Amino acid sequence: MPDPSAVPPEVTDDIRALIADAGITENVDLIARILVTGVGLGLDRADRLDLKITTAALGEMRAAFEHFAPYDGVPKVTIFGSARTRPDDPVYRAAASVAEALAESGWLVVTGAGPGIMQAAAEGAGAERSLGVSIRLPFEDRPNAVIAENSRNVAMKYFFTRKLMLVKESHGFVCVPGGFGTLDELFELLTLQQTGKAEPTPIVLLDKPGGTFWHGLERFVDEQLAGSGLISPGDFGRLLITDSVEAAAQEITGFWRNYDSLRWVGDRVVIRLRAEPTDAEVDALNERFGSLLLSGRIERSEPLRAEADDEARARLPRLVLRLDQFKVGSLYLLIRAVNELETAPRGPAHAA
Repeated sequence: MPDPSAVPPEVTDDIRALIADAGITENVDLIARILVTGVGLGLDRADRLDLKITTAALGEMRAAFEHFAPYDGVPKVTIFGSARTRPDDPVYRAAASVAEALAESGWLVVTGAGPGIMQAAAEGAGAERSLGVSIRLPFEDRPNAVIAENSRNVAMKYFFTRKLMLVKESHGFVCVPGGFGTLDELFELLTLQQTGKAEPTPIVLLDKPGGTFWHGLERFVDEQLAGSGLISPGDFGRLLITDSVEAAAQEITGFWRNYDSLRWVGDRVVIRLRAEPTDAEVDALNERFGSLLLSGRIERSEPLRAEADDEARARLPRLVLRLDQFKVGSLYLLIRAVNELETAPRGPAHAA
């Protein structure tokens, strides 16, 4: 039986003609799929509320992509934390200080653009090094003064589109004590990395000097989640828990000291580096991380044919391995080891 919601071929042809008339010449196949999906929703007789959600989400993503586009290639760190934290709280000062340290190292600081920790981070980074992704709430209808100064904010209706942009663009994350929203953002990060839906990135849990907030969460994770077999032992070990601003900033920048990026090519992972490891270093990596492999060895390699579209990274050294995808959450351990090699650059590095 034919699918009544299928878009007729002549409509698809009309959509492609419309795209051509609009002067669009790049990624035509993807633009066509977006429009065909919209027509499909109409053929499905989707509920009006569903259509309003779809329209608003797509519009918000377009606005956010445009918001971040001028800063493509500039390393970004997202700082999460409570909107309720007051300026006289030591946690507020810690957030401002880590933002200032990372901004001085050339990073842009991304926040939810609200009060509390979000304002602290924006103050520390300064208006020129801050970007905001705010949420429209009845009690929070405008970004904080620092973000508003240069109009570097995009406002969202939905939390899910906001979280997408707070995560998608950043190469590192700092979480300071917060409530449901902060914990939601933290566990979303952990889920994305544990399942391989996001590339490994450094995550720091920063507290005030002598603070115990994150250690309490660590005990819960170890005793209740890992202890009950709901996560793997050591899953929480991908995080740095610290009350040191200097250690937090170093964790973010140091993760990118030698590591540049990774790419999946079929069942192989290509890890691009800033410095090429020696034969002895590759042997040591195989000895230490052989249990992560599906087969074969970790090998140095020239760019694979599928990487031909990434000319900017064509000259970078790389390691290629066939990773057991059930162990994708442990890739961060290999990346940390690559950054500790004797051949790794010793100077400061920015994210890819």
